Amino acid sequence: MAGRILSFGDMLWDLFPEGPRFGGAPGNYACHAARLGGEVYMVSGVGTGERGTAALAVLKGQGVKDDLVQRLEEYPTGIVTVEVDEGGKPTFEIGKDAAWDHWEWNHAIEQKVRGADAVCFGTLGQRGQSPRAGIRKAMQLAGEKGIMRVHDVNLRPPFFDDALIRDSLALCSVYKLSDDELERVCQACGIALAGDPLDSLRSILEKYALDVLVMTKGAEGAVLLTSDSTYEQPGVKATIVDTVGAGDSFTAALTIGLLRKDPFPEILRNACEVAAQVCSHAGAVPA
Repeated sequence: MAGRILSFGDMLWDLFPEGPRFGGAPGNYACHAARLGGEVYMVSGVGTGERGTAALAVLKGQGVKDDLVQRLEEYPTGIVTVEVDEGGKPTFEIGKDAAWDHWEWNHAIEQKVRGADAVCFGTLGQRGQSPRAGIRKAMQLAGEKGIMRVHDVNLRPPFFDDALIRDSLALCSVYKLSDDELERVCQACGIALAGDPLDSLRSILEKYALDVLVMTKGAEGAVLLTSDSTYEQPGVKATIVDTVGAGDSFTAALTIGLLRKDPFPEILRNACEVAAQVCSHAGAVPA
């Protein structure tokens, strides 16, 4: 087992033209982290109807523990309408006021955080006031105990602002973003966008005292920075069906590699390979 991991945030159904698929970046991350050997707990909310039951079944089928997923009668399980262009790149229309916007911090979550090896959160999962407060409690507690805190940015307009970007950076020890998000993150943090993206990334790393910062570059691979080193990984060839969930699987592989204390070049290569494999099939999580 690679370690105990808690994933906080949205789990939902992506409504593709051809039918629904399980989704939500933290939900996808949880499934991939479990497939890669982690003992993974999802912290979220679902409704009490068929979609909620089906979402929990997906978690169980992927080996994710659902003890901390709250079933809420008052709110529906989240949905997102997805369209994919000819290059496999998705666009999203995210449903509002879903169950994952309303889960609440409790003693059971606190106890699991105390025993965790890593905790992970995104941006969209902080849309609701209660989850945002719960995520902050979890990250602060994890920070006090020296537990790895992974933030996968996943900016989804209009559900973020400069303050949320900065606050999330301040809560994490491992930060993952895409090259498409770099300019927006720099803007929020008051960091000049340098001609060489590595200069901007190092400014972020130093300003927020991060242990690890990773930027994915789509088909061009990824780069990983620490306080004293930089590692670059070329893209891994893949037959693109769609890119939904590729970034989530990358972050899962990154987390597992860091927990195992694998060499950074190996971590980066494995994460790119896992993401490329996800791009080669439809949907974020293999059946």
